[in-house]
Amino acid sequence: MPGRRSLFVLGMLAFGFAFLYVPILAMIAYSFNASRLVTVWDSANSPTLGWYVELLHNSQVLDAARLSLRIASVNATGAVILGTLAAFALERYRRFRGRALFGLLTTAPMVLPEVITGLSLLLLFVALEQTIGWPSGRGATTITIAHMTFSMAYAIVVIQARLATVDRSLEDAAMDLGARPWKVFLVITLPLIAPAIASAWVLAFILSWDDIVITSFVSGPGSTTLPQLVFSKVRLGVSPDINALASILVLIVTVVVVAAGTYMARRDRRRLREAQAAVAAS
Repeated sequence: MPGRRSLFVLGMLAFGFAFLYVPILAMIAYSFNASRLVTVWDSANSPTLGWYVELLHNSQVLDAARLSLRIASVNATGAVILGTLAAFALERYRRFRGRALFGLLTTAPMVLPEVITGLSLLLLFVALEQTIGWPSGRGATTITIAHMTFSMAYAIVVIQARLATVDRSLEDAAMDLGARPWKVFLVITLPLIAPAIASAWVLAFILSWDDIVITSFVSGPGSTTLPQLVFSKVRLGVSPDINALASILVLIVTVVVVAAGTYMARRDRRRLREAQAAVAAS
């Protein structure tokens, strides 16, 4: 009976991984297909890198990728800065007027439908343009601001969760020794929450890079992001260069995840060795 149960669990696990990753592997394989028909493998010709070469010479895709990269980087940086300040206020200052409302407003973008968020931001930008003349039209600036509104909510959750586990006695001891609050934050608190800040930055970057619903509301002519470009190409029919583009993105994500996992594993092993050395020395 235990053997059958373990076989059933392994079978379901294998089925789940196959359901998730076999389509991705098939997409990568078809990116080397010599045929222009995406779902038909050209057995008469050998696999080719022609679609990757064509993709690298596609100025439309490259411009959209550069725009998405710039927007995602600025959005992630701004979301982390604002999210850190908001998380610090919510976690360290438990009692101030409007705290409950402030906490609700900071997390509301996480639960609001993206259609509502995008429409409300569009109306806001139109009203601001008519009132003060800024922003002038819709473009990279409005997309970045819109992405920052919902990315900040995720950054706040990640950073606040880390702040809740920080030992307050370290900050109190530094202040007792004469350090000012801003120096305590820079020297003590900030290094302790640095992993959470890095995680929040990566999360905000991915959310911005992948968004299409809110971007569709607040973008304008000449500000087509990569997800918008891919979506428009898919609606007209998937071309093999899209498979090549998706394969490159999968490769980039795989390299980043493996590098981050390797770095964290090495750091944990180094900390374990240092702890064992400290115990042995004592």
